[in-house]
Amino acid sequence: MAGASVGEVQTVVAGGYQERPSRYDGAVLWTRVASDSRRPTSPVLPDGCIDLFWATGRLIVAGPATRAYQASEPEGSRYVGVRFSPGTAPAVLGVPAHELRDQRVDLAQLWPSSTVQALAARLAAADDRVAVLEGIVLRRAAGAGPIDPMVRRVVTALEAGRSVGAAAEATGLGARTLHRRSLVAFGYGPKTLARVLRLQRAVASARRGVAFADIAALDGFADQAHLSREVRALAGMSLAELLTRS
Repeated sequence: MAGASVGEVQTVVAGGYQERPSRYDGAVLWTRVASDSRRPTSPVLPDGCIDLFWATGRLIVAGPATRAYQASEPEGSRYVGVRFSPGTAPAVLGVPAHELRDQRVDLAQLWPSSTVQALAARLAAADDRVAVLEGIVLRRAAGAGPIDPMVRRVVTALEAGRSVGAAAEATGLGARTLHRRSLVAFGYGPKTLARVLRLQRAVASARRGVAFADIAALDGFADQAHLSREVRALAGMSLAELLTRS
């Protein structure tokens, strides 16, 4: 599913996937049950977000992606997670986002293994794993440093389709400083983040039934051919194929 937009998170129920707003600013809590493995599933698209999730006794961090991830798991596998909105996870996890780019790592690689083992055991024994995971995040956030103040300005500008230059102007930062701080916060520079957020807008428009030519014109692509190339580059398939897997 797509990542949460800053400032607006709605409850979503789709197939074996459900999400709802978290008390941690901008994040969503989600659960998923893997469906029939014989049917092609929708890939997890880049969205600028970082996820912390529990699966089969392990706590795993999915870093910010630059390409789609195609999950492969046994039917009936259960997951519980929290998806941090772009730029907000590093303060909680205690690691720069670029160190997690395009990776899935055990939380024990980032936090003391004894701490992670105790947390995983609590989740395994819990009746309400979503509440337990949210509590872990909230307690960690209470003792963490503040989120970089440039994050909301950059994401708000880029989600609105403004240029990277306009986003830089909104922060009052020079290009090099913005790029450096974006690597720490988002996992990649503002140009890549802009492409990822534009992909999310395009896919959302397509799912609402907007014609591809109109998507190209409205969502910041040079033309429909540019839209097609970008979707294939980031999603690994055409926009039409993505829609058949929704």
